[in-house]
Amino acid sequence: MKIEVQLAHNHEAYIIKNMYPLYLHDLSGHYGLKTEHTPNQHGIFEMGDDYKTLQDQYDVQNIWWEKPNVLYAFLIRVDGVPAGFIFVATAPHCSADTDFFVHEFFLMQPFRGVGIAEHAAKEVFQRYRGRWELFTNPSEKNKVGQHFWRKTVSNYTQGNYVELQDQTHDGEKLIFRFSNRESLV
Repeated sequence: MKIEVQLAHNHEAYIIKNMYPLYLHDLSGHYGLKTEHTPNQHGIFEMGDDYKTLQDQYDVQNIWWEKPNVLYAFLIRVDGVPAGFIFVATAPHCSADTDFFVHEFFLMQPFRGVGIAEHAAKEVFQRYRGRWELFTNPSEKNKVGQHFWRKTVSNYTQGNYVELQDQTHDGEKLIFRFSNRESLV
């Protein structure tokens, strides 16, 4: 199995945009019937009824290709097939004491549970040195996601990370922080 994690160029943006509604649908299962995680009146997983079509939602994603060296959109491929994506943000799109923030992370169902996600996350971490942060939902419905990040970050940092539950700009989250400024052996 060949796993590739590459920055998605403008001409590949549509591939991630095609997967994005699946990601939002996946997230909705972790939150239940909270308004911000249910479809709007048009069946689109976005806040507000201004989003009437998937094309409207696609346009929101354009920012990831408009700010090179600030926002990074990675496409994950397995044996040449699109399997998921990772969005990484830097200042000013993350907290002041963070260099890199995993903004979004998604792997489609058929590719889960075989080590692809951990491989992809570690590959992205290795590309950039600094202070990292990521959030995940702390609810009981997201035990799989919590376990994934706890295992992945622990394996990558050899247990040298901080995990806490706290309020963020996106509500209460399970937060992981670590630094890879020094080489992790």
